[in-house]
Amino acid sequence: MFDNLTGKLQSVFRNLRGLGKISEANVSEALREVRLALLDADVNFKVARDFIERVKTKSLGLEVVQTVQPGQQVIKIIHDELVELLGSTNAGLNLSASPACLMLVGLHGSGKTTSTGKLARLLQKQGRRPLLVACDVNRPAAMDQLETLGKQLELPVFLKRGETDVTRIAVEALDFAKANNRNVLLLDTAGRLQIDEPLVQELVRLRDRMRPQEILLVLDAATGQEAVSVATHFDQALGLTGAILTKLDGDARGGAALSLKAVTGKPIKFAGTGEKLEDFEAFHPERMAGRILGMGDVVSLVERAAEAIQEEDAKRMEEKMRKGEFTLEDFLDQLRQMKKLGPLENIVSLLPGGDQMLKGADLSKGEREFRRMEGMICGMTPKERKLPQILNAKRRQRIAKGSGVSVTELNTLLNKFGQMQQMMRKMGKFQRMMSKMGGQMPGRGF
Repeated sequence: MFDNLTGKLQSVFRNLRGLGKISEANVSEALREVRLALLDADVNFKVARDFIERVKTKSLGLEVVQTVQPGQQVIKIIHDELVELLGSTNAGLNLSASPACLMLVGLHGSGKTTSTGKLARLLQKQGRRPLLVACDVNRPAAMDQLETLGKQLELPVFLKRGETDVTRIAVEALDFAKANNRNVLLLDTAGRLQIDEPLVQELVRLRDRMRPQEILLVLDAATGQEAVSVATHFDQALGLTGAILTKLDGDARGGAALSLKAVTGKPIKFAGTGEKLEDFEAFHPERMAGRILGMGDVVSLVERAAEAIQEEDAKRMEEKMRKGEFTLEDFLDQLRQMKKLGPLENIVSLLPGGDQMLKGADLSKGEREFRRMEGMICGMTPKERKLPQILNAKRRQRIAKGSGVSVTELNTLLNKFGQMQQMMRKMGKFQRMMSKMGGQMPGRGF
């Protein structure tokens, strides 16, 4: 979402890195470009102005560290101020009550129902026992959608078709939760195409009756400047505790994310990064600032990998590699593990400098190549995957035809895999030799 902003800031940073000394003239020139980049990203103009003033004041009052280039110190100030702008630290949920009540509000189409399911999945992974409550009695498909999400997550959904009093639905859901050992209620409320008084009053009555621990505004990142106005209106009426920003994987300019905390004082607590239920994460200002400035987000990448790949599986695979027992079946498992991490573009974007790597790159080719390799291996029998040396011409023709590729493509895959196996065997021998000598394999920590 921040690609355009990141590109412009990277250009400014290249000029800053070359500064021999800091002066009001060169700092003002650089910050003018930063201000224009923020405004172009649809950041609220007052927020952009105040941000630049703070950075300028700190830059000109900077005590230059001899071992660090002046320009690098200004970049550090911009990074720190951006973290502060986004909310400083991750704001967790208040789940102290039992059951805790979380109320999701927002305009129609912002992604409330989907976000309710995503948040339920996240809480479920943390050991909570959520109950999805259908409090949207206006949109005909809302209850059906929530019910479908509940089935996908294997979680209960409380709904009452035909009932129009959302307060009554919520109260009965609370009784149901207590009777069925559910410790978190997620209220999926109704939205409108625009804010109107009947909607607000319905939500106020629901809030007064249920007294939720969290009132979370679900905002579409593509809303832009209007998002700040919407957030302010909902906050004045309901007293928001935070926000969920959806569709961060889109091509929106990102101004909502950068303006929201500064204007409303309410933290962004979660971010939706895709269409799947697992594409949902806690919002960490420091990590997001790193992504915006092109510094990557290695911590999130590691967390994503840890979630997708079981530690025992990783150790087992490592052992097979070291012993040279890595088969095509194992290679297939590795391809599927990589797919769990998400699209290749998303993975690369979390690496430092990943935005530069992505420029002009057609990662869709890599995705297609993964799928073709998976198709070829799936076209083999278990014995063929374990012993690829038995793949004669007839077997190769059968596999190629069944997976929709040419025999040449299949041969290329098998040749590359053979080279990989040889390299693994050599590395395994080298490691065993180093162990006998009382050393360790370079790059390993044990």
